Amino acid sequence: MRHAKSSWKSDAPTDHGRPLNKRGRKAAPKVGAELAARGWVPDVVWSSDSTRTRETFERMRAPLGFEGEAHFVPNLYHGGIREAQAVIAEMNPDVRIALLLGHNPGWEELVEHLSGQAAVMKTGCAALLRAKGEWSELGEHAWTLEDVIYPRSL
Repeated sequence: MRHAKSSWKSDAPTDHGRPLNKRGRKAAPKVGAELAARGWVPDVVWSSDSTRTRETFERMRAPLGFEGEAHFVPNLYHGGIREAQAVIAEMNPDVRIALLLGHNPGWEELVEHLSGQAAVMKTGCAALLRAKGEWSELGEHAWTLEDVIYPRSL
């Protein structure tokens, strides 16, 4: 998932500290509720440690029904394929569903790398990818892109 819409008009001293804007604050819980309605409630969350990804997750946590463990890591801030694959490779084999929350352009590249299909990952979008094997065995084109949730359509 890509973080919800962020504000360019904030007092944050860095890009890392930019918060969500009004539209993003409204969209995040809707996406969480849609993921829950589809049965895509994660066992674990791995997220960039930026303000906007943290805020996206916190606003979607309750509607998502998430009660598991969330990890906020610097490597996913503007990370891409390599950083996401490092997280995936270390995934506990008992995890059935994981949510990776990050940024573009890395997330569009990641979806295409994993599934072989391009997806436009606008802010707040969640790509639903199904694995074709164990976490530690997954690499390029080892996933199926089942759908992309767009907040504006909710």
